[in-house]
Amino acid sequence: MSTKKNILVVDDDIDFLDQIALTMKADGYNVTTAQGQEEAEDAMLTAIPDLAILDLMMENMDSGFVLCHHIKKIYPATPVIILTAVEAETGMDFKARCSEAASWVKADAMMHKPVLPEQLRSEVRRLLRA
Repeated sequence: MSTKKNILVVDDDIDFLDQIALTMKADGYNVTTAQGQEEAEDAMLTAIPDLAILDLMMENMDSGFVLCHHIKKIYPATPVIILTAVEAETGMDFKARCSEAASWVKADAMMHKPVLPEQLRSEVRRLLRA
């Protein structure tokens, strides 16, 4: 990569946060990490993200959705991936069932935890090319 892209990774699980950060750094990206919504909102003002990877449930059950909304409001072109283990744990499905729901969520991709590093890498590459 000629110019390193900045990736914001946000998750309240420090082990998962470190795993994703190491994966992205190994691929040559600059990585900013945050352990929650508030910390991420501060971080994204100083290190403008080219892409964000967010956990869905952190301080609040909807922290990932709220943070995604904030990112898209400030940086509309920044792709956002939301990662969640909710479907596996509860059976709840977060796929948008109509265009109105899809427009509210604003995430460019939703992926289920546990996510394989190669799946995440592929999605990051796809979104950064767009």
